[in-house]
Amino acid sequence: MNKPLSLATGVLAAACAVFTSGCASTGGDDHSKHNHNHGYDGIKQLVAVVQPTGTNKCAGVVRFTEVDGIVYVYAEISGLTPNQKHAMHVHEFGDGTSADGTKAGGHYNPGEKPHGLPGTDERHAGDLGNLQADAEGKAVYRAEFKNISMTGVKSPIVGRGVIVHAKPDDGGQPVGNAGPRIGFGTIGVANPKQ
Repeated sequence: MNKPLSLATGVLAAACAVFTSGCASTGGDDHSKHNHNHGYDGIKQLVAVVQPTGTNKCAGVVRFTEVDGIVYVYAEISGLTPNQKHAMHVHEFGDGTSADGTKAGGHYNPGEKPHGLPGTDERHAGDLGNLQADAEGKAVYRAEFKNISMTGVKSPIVGRGVIVHAKPDDGGQPVGNAGPRIGFGTIGVANPKQ
């Protein structure tokens, strides 16, 4: 009776050894020799194309560029409430299969920190702050962040989601009282030739 279990255990152990051998350290515990970008070398920019959720009109593009450990974010968003602030966050998942944006999960927060606005040391990695809409409901956003990375080991954002909310982020707990999700985009790799 024990023979099939032992055989299965042996096969599983061998498979695990093969799978992990690619990550095995050489020369002690020096992990600096490993490529932690997992195939993302050479990526110059990430992009999220924001589409409206439900019957909303929020749409636009958010671009992420990383230079010397700083991620620069530039966004142009339309379909907002005129002259109002709207929260924008990076959420856990790039899953846009729900009409209301809820499959994007909660704020991206791998460090398990409290919510906060940019400029606050202790905040979610995904806390990007607010867009400011003009009289036509359009916003241009520029910011830079040191607490995230595009594809590195420091809170990588590739493959996650950008959510624009109906209300401003007031910095309150647990997620800023920003209201419904009016726009969603998956953060993907931008085409460097376009």
